[in-house]
Amino acid sequence: METMTIQAPVTFTSGALRELKRLMDAPDFDATNFIRVGVKGGGCSGLSYVLGFDKQEADDDLFEFEGIQAIMKKAHGLYLAGMEIDFSEGLNARGFVFNNPNASSSCGCGTSFAV
Repeated sequence: METMTIQAPVTFTSGALRELKRLMDAPDFDATNFIRVGVKGGGCSGLSYVLGFDKQEADDDLFEFEGIQAIMKKAHGLYLAGMEIDFSEGLNARGFVFNNPNASSSCGCGTSFAV
């Protein structure tokens, strides 16, 4: 699939990139997958974040972060422009954290938001 790499609407902190690389270095990781960033309907506030590994599709934009290739549906950039993805290793919460300046509200779990 021929896709041009464009400027990413989101950023990853060094901690998030370190965790993604750790996951991708697992022996059973499918190297044909990309990091998918996006949104889907649902969650307590209306929309939920998507972050996972997936195959590239025709309507995806392609981005690169320190050698890691990520994909996102073209339409999702509207909701995620300027978002920073971090990884927390705290005692109370361990996982990816989404800091989205476009969210007008979000839920307590931090994975659902409204615009």
